[in-house]
Amino acid sequence: MNTHLSILSEIKAGNYKVLARTLTLVENDIAPADSILRSLDSKTDVPVLGITGPPGAGKSTLVNAITNHFVAEGKRIAILAIDPTSPFNFGSLLGDRIRMAGQFNNPNVFIRSLATRGALGGISAKTIEMVDVLKAANFDLIIVETVGVGQSEVEIAGLADKTIVVLVPESGDEVQHIKSGLMEIAGCFVINKADREGADTFANNLKKIVHQGVKTIPILKTVADKNMGIDELCKWIIKPELFDHNRKAFLFAEKAWKLIQHQKLQHIDKKRLREKIQAALKKDDFNIYRFADKFGNNG
Repeated sequence: MNTHLSILSEIKAGNYKVLARTLTLVENDIAPADSILRSLDSKTDVPVLGITGPPGAGKSTLVNAITNHFVAEGKRIAILAIDPTSPFNFGSLLGDRIRMAGQFNNPNVFIRSLATRGALGGISAKTIEMVDVLKAANFDLIIVETVGVGQSEVEIAGLADKTIVVLVPESGDEVQHIKSGLMEIAGCFVINKADREGADTFANNLKKIVHQGVKTIPILKTVADKNMGIDELCKWIIKPELFDHNRKAFLFAEKAWKLIQHQKLQHIDKKRLREKIQAALKKDDFNIYRFADKFGNNG
């Protein structure tokens, strides 16, 4: 049997060690990652839930509470936590994961952290590939958690079947600035830390903004660290969506665009690029556009 096919059958059987190793191969473009990806069924019907929102909104605590709810019902959950990356060391910041420490020994929960590697909006071709590998592992739900900063919320929509935008009562100004992008993609707004002052006023203001839109977007209040409002939120999560063929085609086109983009840039060696830039900057007539043309053609 082909190596990649035996790897896939192990993943389908729920072998977490093989799944973790496969995700590492895919994340780092190590063989047989290519063959594995090309053997996947991209139409696998595992729901993907996107959770986004500004830093400090309590997304990890909310993910933890949602996971506890579904695990108590005997469901298997995969969590892909996308961490903002330092542009200088390209490491993944794992601070938030501490809040999920209780889940690490749970046999029905699989957690993986992924550095964005500077991808705008935190959704890179790697994220798409890793979610597709997770889909092959027969989970009941895949949760993708990402930090939303402005436009980046819109990025998660290209990946998730349903998207939750998490806000806190202090997010008032933020909503005004990014409301068009948020309205586009939010399947549900969650006001977390709703026991804080100003939560009801904020919820009412948000409702007014939402009602100006074409679709009705539910606004739910939670206090994730006290498990308040989680049952209602989980009911919304499992509620079947009306199937929209146009949206499906749009999502797959977005995915294909990202994958093609990634393949075209794969031959570019970042280290060499930095070295060449350093040398080019010493010249008086340096022009970034001419430099990019030359480097793109010659590598």
